Amino acid sequence: MARKHSTSSDDIRDSVGLLISILIRYPEVGSINYEPTDHLLKFTFMVGRIIAPDEWLSFRETVTGCIAAMNFLEQQEAEVASIDYSTYEGISMIEVKRDVTTFRQDELVVITGVLKESFGQDILAEGDDEHLLEEDLLAQEELIGHMLENVKGAVPDKRLIAFREAGRVLVFNK
Repeated sequence: MARKHSTSSDDIRDSVGLLISILIRYPEVGSINYEPTDHLLKFTFMVGRIIAPDEWLSFRETVTGCIAAMNFLEQQEAEVASIDYSTYEGISMIEVKRDVTTFRQDELVVITGVLKESFGQDILAEGDDEHLLEEDLLAQEELIGHMLENVKGAVPDKRLIAFREAGRVLVFNK
């Protein structure tokens, strides 16, 4: 798919809206970076402890296998699919990089599911999606799917980062 290079307000609005909607819908996501030059989404998740090496390998293998299986079923190959982690003062930060072109919202559902299963109450998340009604969750998911499709076709010049702070979602142009 040819990408158009654009800074139209619709492209920027869809990119910002996508990041905001993901953070609202998935409280496990600590931050999201959108890198237009590489056409990448970088998701950061935080775990409130140091992850043991065997836990990390198991988590990484499971997530990598799930992404590969989903791409196989869609008959596509991910351009970028990497999972790394780092630690800082007793906190583990997991970074998942995915190319926007082949990324699907279902992957985020799987990643957050494996994250919850692997690290449970140790996940650092602000708020939760339990206060949202089922209709609200479905509406957010539909909105994310729509905006993700719009973002796939355009490459805004704006490098964006979105994160939560004190109950608000903040989006900045880097």
